[in-house]
Amino acid sequence: MIYAPREDSFLLEREVKKYVKNKSFLDLGAGSGIQAKAALAAGAKSVLAADIDREAIDNLKIKNINAVKSNLFSNIKQKFDIIAFNPPYLPKDRREDKESKLATTGGKRGDEIIIKFLRSVKDYLNKYGIILLVISSLTPKERILNLLKKSSMKHKILSSQKFFFESLEVWKISVK
Repeated sequence: MIYAPREDSFLLEREVKKYVKNKSFLDLGAGSGIQAKAALAAGAKSVLAADIDREAIDNLKIKNINAVKSNLFSNIKQKFDIIAFNPPYLPKDRREDKESKLATTGGKRGDEIIIKFLRSVKDYLNKYGIILLVISSLTPKERILNLLKKSSMKHKILSSQKFFFESLEVWKISVK
């Protein structure tokens, strides 16, 4: 299933456009490729899109976007100036179908995929590289913030938007 752009995608896209000029860029969990397309249009030096879903990768390649099938960083070999990730961030909901869960459910609590991502991301960032990460008010933040602190990373909220059921934020994360 290809994740169709929604409010979270558009919020992240606005920030991606501000940061990518002349930078190497990874669109992790690329889905439809909205962030990769935004980076290309905004003058990124290089762009790679990665997704766990084969259909998404095939679709990205049809659009002439450099793409690789990867579960987080499993098939990523290089480092980047900017890594954008709009992760599955919702807590598990038994009512949701299996295919939809891949795009929306971040684990039992909702933060597990983000934690796994943050534990590995420094190995894929160039010196002075940054992460642009979408976070929901429905995602527990305590473990994420503790991990950032333990990993000598800091975050800043770049933008936020409220909806009737949640608030979304785009965090800029960098190594101290």
